[in-house]
Amino acid sequence: MTSAAYDDERELLTGEAVALDLRASSIIVRMAGGAIDYLFYAVVTGLLVWLAFSSAASLDIPEALFAAIAITCAVLGLVLLPAVVETVSQGKSLGRLALGDRIVRDDGGAITFRHAFIRALVGFIEIVMTLGGLAVIVAMLNARAKRLGDLIAGTYSQYERVPEPSSTVFGVPVPLLEWATVADVARMPDPLSRRIAQFLRQAPGHTPATRARLAALLASDAAAFVSPMPEGDPELALAGIAALRRNREAIALQLERARLNDLRPTLAALPHGFPDRG
Repeated sequence: MTSAAYDDERELLTGEAVALDLRASSIIVRMAGGAIDYLFYAVVTGLLVWLAFSSAASLDIPEALFAAIAITCAVLGLVLLPAVVETVSQGKSLGRLALGDRIVRDDGGAITFRHAFIRALVGFIEIVMTLGGLAVIVAMLNARAKRLGDLIAGTYSQYERVPEPSSTVFGVPVPLLEWATVADVARMPDPLSRRIAQFLRQAPGHTPATRARLAALLASDAAAFVSPMPEGDPELALAGIAALRRNREAIALQLERARLNDLRPTLAALPHGFPDRG
């Protein structure tokens, strides 16, 4: 996968041409959150139907109207209630609070009642009527795991939880020390850097075949940002690339901090001849 593919699927370009790395929730996360949400909405709808029927019986309302009462309760509990919850909580719900995701617009902004109502109305068809089957099929066909309601409303589920960084830090592998003195590693897209770091942490847990396949794939993606590319073991090359890029970014931050410290007296000083009134 090229860097352009990463940008298309996981990055949002703002009006100021700043790329924001926004991670979409996976299908598994969305299914788990949806199951929690609609179980809650089903319970609420059941209570509404029971209260409505009890009240109708005590008021001697004709039984011919019971079907209309049940449909009204279903609309209130399975369409209006989800829309109100998402609007008031800015894209959250009971299931999303548990799983750590939020519904946002395609441009990353907060949803309005219009977005939430469209999602809830379409969700009644694709989730309630088909037991989630239609929603899962549609979500599997696009990169951001959007269901049909998201496609129509212009929204998607953004995953907000960030894993804690690993405390284990490795330097440049010994076989690549000579390569590191002449190598040029450009800044890679954040999704690619994160995948490389995740692979290096989890590599010991993979089978040898899977480990070699993933290393070769990631090394191929990273080759566009490295010159010259280390030859030999792709996993060793990834370790060298990650270590070299981390070291150079750390040096750049130290130099920037030193320049700011040098400028601080000038920035904090008063203009020439200006009295100190503080």
